[in-house]
Amino acid sequence: MKYLVLLVLLELSWAFRLQVIPGSSIVLPCFTSQRDFVGLPVTWKYNGIDISAEIPEAATVIKVIQDGHALSISPVAAAIQGTYVCTVQENDVEWINTYIVDVDASADYTLKVRPGLSADLPCYRPTSDQSKAYAHWYKETPLGPMPLSPVDGGKAGERVEWFSPDPSFGDQSITIKQLVVDDAGLYHCESTEKERFSTVHLIVEAAPTVTPLSCSAFPSAWEPCQDQASRSWAPVLEESLSDFSMELYSHLSRYQPSKNLLYSPISISTVLSHLLLGARGETRRDMEAALRLPHNFHCLHLQTRLLRERLNGSLQMGSQIYYNPLMNLSSSFANQSLHFYGAEPVRLLDDDERNAKMINGWVAQQTGNKITQLLDSVPSSTQLILLNAVSFTGQWKLKFEEQGMKAAFTKLNGDIVKVPVLHSSEYSVVTASIPELTAQVARFPLSGESSLYVVLPRSHALSDLQRVEERMSPATLRRMMERLAKSSPQVIEVTLPKIKLDIQADMNTLLRKLGLSSLFESANLCGLSEDQILLSDAQHRAFLALTENGVEAGAATSLSFSRSYSAFSALRPFILLLWSDWANVPLFVGRVTVP
Repeated sequence: MKYLVLLVLLELSWAFRLQVIPGSSIVLPCFTSQRDFVGLPVTWKYNGIDISAEIPEAATVIKVIQDGHALSISPVAAAIQGTYVCTVQENDVEWINTYIVDVDASADYTLKVRPGLSADLPCYRPTSDQSKAYAHWYKETPLGPMPLSPVDGGKAGERVEWFSPDPSFGDQSITIKQLVVDDAGLYHCESTEKERFSTVHLIVEAAPTVTPLSCSAFPSAWEPCQDQASRSWAPVLEESLSDFSMELYSHLSRYQPSKNLLYSPISISTVLSHLLLGARGETRRDMEAALRLPHNFHCLHLQTRLLRERLNGSLQMGSQIYYNPLMNLSSSFANQSLHFYGAEPVRLLDDDERNAKMINGWVAQQTGNKITQLLDSVPSSTQLILLNAVSFTGQWKLKFEEQGMKAAFTKLNGDIVKVPVLHSSEYSVVTASIPELTAQVARFPLSGESSLYVVLPRSHALSDLQRVEERMSPATLRRMMERLAKSSPQVIEVTLPKIKLDIQADMNTLLRKLGLSSLFESANLCGLSEDQILLSDAQHRAFLALTENGVEAGAATSLSFSRSYSAFSALRPFILLLWSDWANVPLFVGRVTVP
């Protein structure tokens, strides 16, 4: 009989291996089948030791719940990894379930999200992986890995969306919408050959009960700038703007890997800095981090005003506030907005259509009619709108020959299209091969002490464009500009496509990517208003044209609540940077894949 019982035990035993993350909570069911074990004796063992009602392991509590039919472990720590065995005695049969728990502290990302919201699970495929199919996502479960996305790279489920519409692009991130508590767990992103790209620990938990926001503990006005004459403040802002600019490019290029791209980092950063004027507590720290600013940089707003004054020769910038007259707009915020940003609050009207017309009219005026439609509507629930608009006009210091020429432009997919071009057989320009970028770069001086940099990958292939984009960092750009500044111009043949870009960026997604989800959910804007207001919409639209005369560009942002070359021919996809040499800050950044 002994051997017969042993055989039965072997047949009625299960073992599951779980990989969990420190800080999470897990519940191990004794059995997940529908078999009725109610009333039967249950025993649990942890690493061979009987578990009674509760066993603390340092700060972790291992607790038997549901009359012994489940085990709760919270919070997970390295000390609790091991073997957990549940045994149910039914007459002469023992039902045994075994969990082997591994604590994995190597997750690349940990996300904590509330139920009902969306979560972006990051995954970036290395350049060396040239697969044309989507990566594979899996979730760890007690029954083994559960595929989260189709292995053939097709459409994901109703709640799961690919972040990039192109399966061959490096960004293989996914978005899970309308999260529920059961979505919490460990997720893996892998290649078809099982190469691990990323591991994401997703925590889904309800927000704790929050008492109404009280602004009594927060100052109403932004702190004054000490030592206003110091020359160290301007470089701090310049470096932050450069870092912020490349962070924006990283997110925007991943979302649209093969399309034209254009944005104005100075417009986006200025409207966020304006909002930062009223941010307090954790919201202020989040915004400082997103803007790549040092904490408590009290001189930010003064330096932003001085920067606007330095740029006044070529870049026209305006800021504006529209507010609901029923809201409690802080007088100190209104006064400092006027002082630092030249924005005098304007009351919204009681007509949604007239409000949209009023705001779009202001944007059109500020951008010289380059942008005439920023907002489609202004909902009646809107309490506050912060706006920034910039307009740039720079003439070529050396004109192109006006011949009405056309030339063949090679697109990313190899297709060739005839496009109008700017051409000169003898153009004095500085060019260089930048090994760090694996690209050829040319600098075109413009009036107003500005320059247009054209970064040309080594071929029209998407992989070469992505390689350049992956290597674009603030430090690389600084070295690139320093190298070009030390080089002498040469007379060569130059061909640039005439372009006219008019692009609207997805600012709502971008702000969440920058770590500013709290603006939509629990913003502390006590310096702006004692009312609890949340960001409901954000818009950014940018325009840029290369013409015979030079560069024309405009942008508007709203928050509701070396080697020498004999020729330089940009007749394949390229990256452009419009830079203020005088202020040493980026004005516009873009990518041209189709002129």
